[in-house]
Amino acid sequence: MMIAQPDAQGHFGPYGGRYVPEVLMAPLEELEKAYLEARRDPAFQAELNDLLTNYVGRPTPLYYAKRLSAMLGGAKIYIKREDLLHTGAHKINNCIGQALLARRMGKKRIIAETGAGQHGVATATVCALFGLDCVVYMGEEDMRRQRLNVFRMRMLGAKVVGVSSGSRTLKDAISEAMRDWVTNVATTHYLLGSALGAHPYPMMVRDFHRVIGEETRRQILEHEGRLPDVVFACVGGGSNAIGIFHAFLDDAGVKLVGVEAGGRGAELGAHAARFSGGSPGVLHGAHSYLLQDSDGQVALTHSVSAGLDYALVGPEHSWLRDQGRTEYVSATDREALEAAKTLAHTEGIIPALESAHAVVEAVRRAPSAKDRLFVINLSGRGDKDTDIYRENMKELDEPDQNRPAL
Repeated sequence: MMIAQPDAQGHFGPYGGRYVPEVLMAPLEELEKAYLEARRDPAFQAELNDLLTNYVGRPTPLYYAKRLSAMLGGAKIYIKREDLLHTGAHKINNCIGQALLARRMGKKRIIAETGAGQHGVATATVCALFGLDCVVYMGEEDMRRQRLNVFRMRMLGAKVVGVSSGSRTLKDAISEAMRDWVTNVATTHYLLGSALGAHPYPMMVRDFHRVIGEETRRQILEHEGRLPDVVFACVGGGSNAIGIFHAFLDDAGVKLVGVEAGGRGAELGAHAARFSGGSPGVLHGAHSYLLQDSDGQVALTHSVSAGLDYALVGPEHSWLRDQGRTEYVSATDREALEAAKTLAHTEGIIPALESAHAVVEAVRRAPSAKDRLFVINLSGRGDKDTDIYRENMKELDEPDQNRPAL
């Protein structure tokens, strides 16, 4: 198996680790101990699996996109429908697991960060389910872009704290959440939303999302009698991607392709493509590929998608990329918007803008991949992005007689 677990210090090769203030070392060690015990506990796993089935809505379908495949005239494309989960995205897998873990540790208060809002909604959901206090930090720019999810979090009982520093996006929300945790470690669990941060978070979040790939592997064998040729997933921090990739790491014939945010262009500050524009560095407790300037300062990022504009990529992704096991490309804002329209018009599925980045690369490669099997991990649905879609597709708000033909 390609590296299944990080080493004792939380490293995947040279990446990962714990680069945090001394005050956070004890709670991270407590969390690691509790998680490793829970992972071996049949009762914990049984409760987790029951909730994933009867509350979250697993397994999600692996859907054959017949019209999209026919239109492209090459690969046969399947879509893993994480968008059909309760709350509308894959984030709930990890949130259910970490909420159970927080309860096991006796933590009554949960804090979280969110960019696109889906992790915040999932966190607020599980806190309501388990009767836990919930505070979600969110950059003010993301709050503007994701007003619907801000309302959903508040309706679920969470306190949403706007962050006005820096770029007012995900990086800044994580910084504020970590400041809160430093102050309230005795009573509070930080429910980190992606496969990044200090050890054990990259390992733990990945493990809670591995169900995506495990289901996909079984389902594609049932549908086609063989494994896919290529699996595509968008990569912000990298949780949905590592979740679907992990079940195929031993299968050399399965290409694993992550798609980052190409934003508006190649210049620093206009995108969030860490592998094409970044270099190894440290942010929020982990060493990985990072967008930074010549002085080592964390660079500003941009993506039309609020969930992909984080400056660091999860450390396991960096390790797998160095080993040549995974490939990373990028898709621009414009390409993602066009891919979202294509999927909506051909399959009646409006994707989250994050997921639309993965659709871009599958659509790009499919025509020249006759009889190949593609799987796209559709990590979330597009309801949350309606305001962004409207901003960028103004023609769809025009009366029918004024709109151009599709």
